[in-house]
Amino acid sequence: MSKNEYFPQLFSPIELRGHPLRNRIVFGAHTANMSEQGLPGKRHLAYYRERAKGGAAMLVIEPMPVHPAAVLTRGNFRHSSDEVIPHFRKITDAVHAEGALILQQLYHVGQHGDSDNSYHANWSPSGLPSYHDSDGSHTMLETEIEETIEGFVQAARRCRDAGFDGVEVWAAYHGLVDQFWTPWSNLRTDRWGGSLENRTRFSREIITRIRKICGEDFIVGIAVNDEPDFEVALQRESLAEIISVHDKDHLLDYVTCGTGSYFDFYKLMPTFLYPERLGADLAEVLKGAVSNALVIAESHIRTPENAEAVLSAEQADLVSIVRGQIADPHLSNKALEGRSEDIRPCLSCNQMCWGRRGRDYWISCLVNPSAGREFEWGGDRFIKTKSPKKILVVGGGPAGLEAARVSAERGHKVTLAEAGDRLGGQFSLAGMQPRRGQIIDLLDWYSRQLSQLGVEIRLNAFLEAEEIIEFAADKTVLATGSFPTDTGFQKAIPHVEKLPGIELGGVFSAEDVMARRARPGKRVILLDEGGNWKGCGTAWKLAEEGHQVILVTPDPLIGKELQRTAADYPLRHRLAKLGVRFILESAITKWSKEGAEILCFLDGNTQFIEADSLVFATPNIAEDSLTLELQDSGLDVINIGDSAGPRQAPFVIYEGRRTGLEI
Repeated sequence: MSKNEYFPQLFSPIELRGHPLRNRIVFGAHTANMSEQGLPGKRHLAYYRERAKGGAAMLVIEPMPVHPAAVLTRGNFRHSSDEVIPHFRKITDAVHAEGALILQQLYHVGQHGDSDNSYHANWSPSGLPSYHDSDGSHTMLETEIEETIEGFVQAARRCRDAGFDGVEVWAAYHGLVDQFWTPWSNLRTDRWGGSLENRTRFSREIITRIRKICGEDFIVGIAVNDEPDFEVALQRESLAEIISVHDKDHLLDYVTCGTGSYFDFYKLMPTFLYPERLGADLAEVLKGAVSNALVIAESHIRTPENAEAVLSAEQADLVSIVRGQIADPHLSNKALEGRSEDIRPCLSCNQMCWGRRGRDYWISCLVNPSAGREFEWGGDRFIKTKSPKKILVVGGGPAGLEAARVSAERGHKVTLAEAGDRLGGQFSLAGMQPRRGQIIDLLDWYSRQLSQLGVEIRLNAFLEAEEIIEFAADKTVLATGSFPTDTGFQKAIPHVEKLPGIELGGVFSAEDVMARRARPGKRVILLDEGGNWKGCGTAWKLAEEGHQVILVTPDPLIGKELQRTAADYPLRHRLAKLGVRFILESAITKWSKEGAEILCFLDGNTQFIEADSLVFATPNIAEDSLTLELQDSGLDVINIGDSAGPRQAPFVIYEGRRTGLEI
């Protein structure tokens, strides 16, 4: 392999237990949740094949529960059954045909189980409670420990028979293996607890027996995590000692270093609220503790540039880029070709990956709606049309941008008309909120892609219906967005159509604030009905700028909708540090020039809070006037995005993609 001039470390040669890797990019294990009746199907196969086609060197398939007590999600694979073997063989054959290695992670969550899915008592070393839900656990008997070890071994045997190159034993996040390692959760006095030798006996037995049954050329790795914020968790020095014990006996071929745990779920899939390259610190420590195993850095390593930095600093031997390759499965090939600017950027938002997984759906991606739909849409690639058309897209928000891009990719002649002076619509306002600059990166990516594809972009082009008719496109796509209500209507008090006192002024929308069309006073009350970034991010922006902010919500907590993305607590923590005051389960019933009357739903009492300005973050109204005007024009018109119904970005980008594919 010749040295890559763009990323010399990332594309330098390396071997893993005699298996050559074409680069140092791993698509690490994560729960895609795509099984069908517990078996991998077309969705799962196409999802992984696309990442192998995109150039990743090694793929680690999502966790396989090794025992009935280990089942954690509705989409988990069928455990303890050889029925999975022929189905996985289709996936391993497809990935190998694309030139990548493929492994599967094996896991058991121990005390942190989920009875909703497993219908099994949680098993653990010492009977401690679950941090996943409110259940307790059962202290494992010796026979149950042996049963569980055998579950790992037989799962590995099935992987070998299905054509996997190896397995990754899950010892991260305070799962069962980690529970045996950790003195806080292993209070046993038998041969499975106490000394380091005894606490590591469980993992050493698993790996030794896997090696014996699967053969010497079978790769065996292990996944661990960095959790410096909880003193009961294993710290880096203790983990280094444990990994060294395994490494000295040549048990491990590699170790993957992630972050977070069941003690702090928010760092498992860190959002943009966290620094990048989180897993590199632990990887560097473990790299100094091993002589035989390779070390993989994982966690918030989104880009080839991040990966190159980790490798150049010799913090790891390989890097795992998960969300970056969900967002763009062809990240590796684009980096290899020196086309980094063409890589569709991950936003670290977690809305459709961790967010959908958290609701027990199969995962997708905000910026890449092909994720999880590769088998339906032909991957993340586009087939040229045989009959190019003249396309007009009206509106340069996320729906219009995606519809224009995909239509142009397929060979249509596309004109994009945007009424404003820049692309992005209201999505660009979100990119102006603190730490959300990755949204602006995505909009810049769209601009580059549209330019390369020859799309004619007309800014400051507010088109009337007559102008659209005169343009005479073969297909007109209306993506004209939405606008905030000006009535102060709140869903929580639906009998109040218009907020009393709103006509006195000083009341603005979150969009007005972020677009700098409004200049709120020093003291601001912000009503947030969505529990998402529209309100919470605006409150953060105002607080950072020195405003005294009171955040009012009808919900029982701030950032209700952000729980699914693991961003709610870190956000509340930042808001609290900025002095933002929270008022929960309440509505605003009156506004005056002096402040607002606030009703508490719990006790029915009202309080008056002095304020200079009132900001509303409430659902928008579709801007569908052009659709109504053109409905009898005879034009072939489709209405998409917020103008078809105000929604969050993932759903309008999906609609843009689908529209571009169907034209």
